[in-house]
Amino acid sequence: MLPLNDINPTRRAPILTWILIAINVLVFLWEISMPQEELQRVFLDYGVVPNNVSGNPISLESFLDTVRSMFFHGGWAHLGGNMLYLYLFGDNIEDRFGRVLYLFLYLVSGFVATVAQILIDPNSPIPLVGASGAIAGVLGSYLVLFPGVRVQGIVPLGFWAFFTQLPAWMVLIFWFVIQVFSGLAALGPSTMATEGGVAFFAHIGGFVAGMLITAVFAVIVPQPERPQRYEMLYERAKRYRY
Repeated sequence: MLPLNDINPTRRAPILTWILIAINVLVFLWEISMPQEELQRVFLDYGVVPNNVSGNPISLESFLDTVRSMFFHGGWAHLGGNMLYLYLFGDNIEDRFGRVLYLFLYLVSGFVATVAQILIDPNSPIPLVGASGAIAGVLGSYLVLFPGVRVQGIVPLGFWAFFTQLPAWMVLIFWFVIQVFSGLAALGPSTMATEGGVAFFAHIGGFVAGMLITAVFAVIVPQPERPQRYEMLYERAKRYRY
């Protein structure tokens, strides 16, 4: 299912989510402005290259490479998919935890995702770029906090497609299972873990990290009381009535 909307109101504008999306888009526009050879050099110099990082894991350069790599993308589809998921699910995590904890969750999930992929293929010379690991952390967080929220989207069936609503737990667990099976299928003596340019184990690591971090944060930042959540839903329904 391609998610298009979640029926999950927020109490405040998701400023940080918008900023993260804007930075990713601006960096990508900068990427496509340069020749392909120059772009590959940028990825090699400023992105995460597993065989470089695994040889010098605890260094300022490895840290900066990991942060920078979270804002690079390999193409329009890569960028669009990531930004769609961040836009749909990030606002509620930001609303629940506040901007500081949300940013912490986002970045730490991205770091864990990078480590997970490097552990699978430490000698790979292929740069790891993209916000997928950090956004996977957001998805894992959403699964913990809002498993029963209805997600609206499109289910493609060959040449046909239909709109439907599914609970968030079904959408997100299905996404996670796909990552696990795809990652396992990509392993092998003649197959790289980044088969098809997708770092599946980064997605897995980020998702699990987001779930674990959220389990801790949920104790620190309590969920709004049930009457308040119902009122939020009612107010949102009024906004979309016309």
